[in-house]
Amino acid sequence: MTTIDTEPLSSAPVPFASAAASAGPAHVTVPVAYDGILLAGFGGPEGQDDVIPFLRNVTRGRGIPDERLEEVAHHYRHFGGVSPINAQNRALKAALEAELARRGIDLPVYWGNRNWAPYLSEAVTEAATAGDTTLLAIATSAYSSFSSCRQYREDYARVLTETGLGDRVTIDKVRQFFDHPGFVAPFVAGVTDAVRGIVEEGVAAERIAILFSTHSIPTADAQRSGPRDVDFGPGGAYQAQHEAVAAYVMAQVVAAIPDAAATPWELVFQSRSGPASQPWLEPDVCDVIAELPGRGAEAVVVVPVGFVSDHMEVLWDLDTEAVEAAEEAGLRVVRAPTPGVDPAYVAGLVDLVEERLQGLPVADRPHVTDLGPWFDVCRPGCCENVRAGFKPAAAGMAP
Repeated sequence: MTTIDTEPLSSAPVPFASAAASAGPAHVTVPVAYDGILLAGFGGPEGQDDVIPFLRNVTRGRGIPDERLEEVAHHYRHFGGVSPINAQNRALKAALEAELARRGIDLPVYWGNRNWAPYLSEAVTEAATAGDTTLLAIATSAYSSFSSCRQYREDYARVLTETGLGDRVTIDKVRQFFDHPGFVAPFVAGVTDAVRGIVEEGVAAERIAILFSTHSIPTADAQRSGPRDVDFGPGGAYQAQHEAVAAYVMAQVVAAIPDAAATPWELVFQSRSGPASQPWLEPDVCDVIAELPGRGAEAVVVVPVGFVSDHMEVLWDLDTEAVEAAEEAGLRVVRAPTPGVDPAYVAGLVDLVEERLQGLPVADRPHVTDLGPWFDVCRPGCCENVRAGFKPAAAGMAP
């Protein structure tokens, strides 16, 4: 196993960063001449033979035996062993390239994954070979936590070290985009359409429950999400960001459908994978769905607000398990769409690229909640992994 040399990291507050970001400003407000975009994905199997090797990659270092991995593998095997996530990222890469070309921005997009081919190491090596050494990363995750932000940053640092490219390739990242209007707009449209459609079927707005669902994470990790010097509440920045986005979405729905002011909503969680003894964020989406008839609900709209595309956690945990729970409860159920390659979302990601190319002032950066605009350069101690502590990470200040 490759050991990352941490010695060079003490020479700069932000390792592996562009000159503009290396001193650690929260927001980089000077133009940076990036020459490539690194699209960083999670990765997923593309056949039955890939499933267990992929899950070994996801759980590397935790010593989980294959028998336990098979408990998760059946989700993938149900769909022929193929996760939709790679196809979705290919589509997103193509959409980004088209939008960049439309705006006259001549930047190549290199795509690499954390857990399956094409790997991040391949993408970074390809970029360096082409002479593109000042990279701006877009991770396919909008919120702040270890698994949704810092782990990607640790992967950037690991890849630059393992490939020996850390002395000539830099990787910055766009800010977490949970409250960028381009990311949020598809959810506003989806929830509005779902509520309007259910009301037209004769269900009163107050009889519709809106459940905003996101991936559960260990409570201890949630509490450490975001910068350490800000109190975001018991769920840290991760939960606070989701709640703020959900509140904004509902405000827009009410503006379009005034009767929806009486529609109850809440943030719920899904896809828990830890031992029962370890506290994770709750309540679970299916548990809440089972309670809804007792609250007077006749219909439920499930909103995958924590996800950028219809990958396995959406297809299995929501479209399969949550839908089954709703049907068992006798509820009309609609699942709102994820951003995917919605033009507003794609345009928003390119807006984030332009933001850094231009060094856009903070006051000019669009955001729809009071938590934004989020940081370009992650703050010291941000999003610690409780189990493993801090490892070297790009695009943020060293702890």
